[in-house]
Amino acid sequence: MPKEQPTIPQLFFSFLHMGATAFGGPSIVAYIRKMAVEQKNWMDAKEFNAGVAFCQLIPGATAMQMAAYVGLSLRGVTGAAFSFIGFGLPAFFLMLFFAMVYTQTGNLPVVLSAFSGLQAVVVAIMANAVWSFGKVTIKKWRHAGIALIAAGLFWWNISPLLVISAAALGGWLVLTPPGGEELSMGEVSASPISQKPILILLTLIAISLVVLYFLSPDLYKLALLMIKVDLTAFGGGFASVPVMYHQVVEVNHWLDGQTFMNGIVLGQVTPGPIVITGTFIGYILLGSIGALVATLGIFLPSFLLVVGLAPFFNKVSKTSIFHKVIRGVMCSFVGLLISVTARFAVEIQVDVLHILLVVSALFALLRKVDILWVVVIGAVISIWLIH
Repeated sequence: MPKEQPTIPQLFFSFLHMGATAFGGPSIVAYIRKMAVEQKNWMDAKEFNAGVAFCQLIPGATAMQMAAYVGLSLRGVTGAAFSFIGFGLPAFFLMLFFAMVYTQTGNLPVVLSAFSGLQAVVVAIMANAVWSFGKVTIKKWRHAGIALIAAGLFWWNISPLLVISAAALGGWLVLTPPGGEELSMGEVSASPISQKPILILLTLIAISLVVLYFLSPDLYKLALLMIKVDLTAFGGGFASVPVMYHQVVEVNHWLDGQTFMNGIVLGQVTPGPIVITGTFIGYILLGSIGALVATLGIFLPSFLLVVGLAPFFNKVSKTSIFHKVIRGVMCSFVGLLISVTARFAVEIQVDVLHILLVVSALFALLRKVDILWVVVIGAVISIWLIH
């Protein structure tokens, strides 16, 4: 069956609808596949799988990057931009609304009860992420060793960049070349992609950062931090959570741990990627303009990586050094998830009800219950039982 060629408006509105209805973090990629491959026949399964492999091996939110990748494959950089923007808009506006409501109602007893219980659910969500990432990443004792060493270093507040660099070096030096268990790479489209729009966007970002530096040092710091988070979040959107927590709570002390966890809760009940928590952080710190700057900072690097690196992916991905380095980086993020799960666990209230919430939510997630239902039911139980 011949593939369909969508128009730019069709791409935009298709991904706008997807961004407004897709919940569940990494599982959103499955929704994109169903739309692009099965329903609309825009691309075949091999092309789509190649995109998934590519987006998993670069930092950033995988679902957002897959939206850009589909648009890039079909309509070039313009298609990538409209797909990316359409997919992200619903999550941005919903999170902006939630953040506004939160600042007005966050101290009400019913809201405090809901978030108290939902923080326990977040611990379960993070523990499930450890399991999900760990079972596909940790295949040998050397993988586990890198992950555990990284967890210890993160616990002692060593810079994530240093830990990730050390894990990459460790992967290169001690891990074996990829074997049968490694991800089988598909073929990424080799059609020429104009670099001019990418260079223009990079120039605009650089100019914007310079302007922010002189007009508002706080906005400049926020933008730079979110860019750093996105560029070091290997492993998808969930990998951004521990990096963001480390930078926002532990390094800069912009938010306390409880408020940050509340932002994660809101990110879970918002369709789209969990990194939309950056919008919440930006609004709490600097209002609507802070929300916009934080959102651009957390998403633009992902977009640029997709459109800039996709044409070169095949050549690089065929080298054994590449696979060893990436495996080392992925192991370090399992360690990072372990460390932050432990930090989240010590933030929650310790009593029988909260422990039962953690255990029940984790059991439900392991049984593949949709994450949205876990959060909603957790909120209802929290309001009903926690005083």
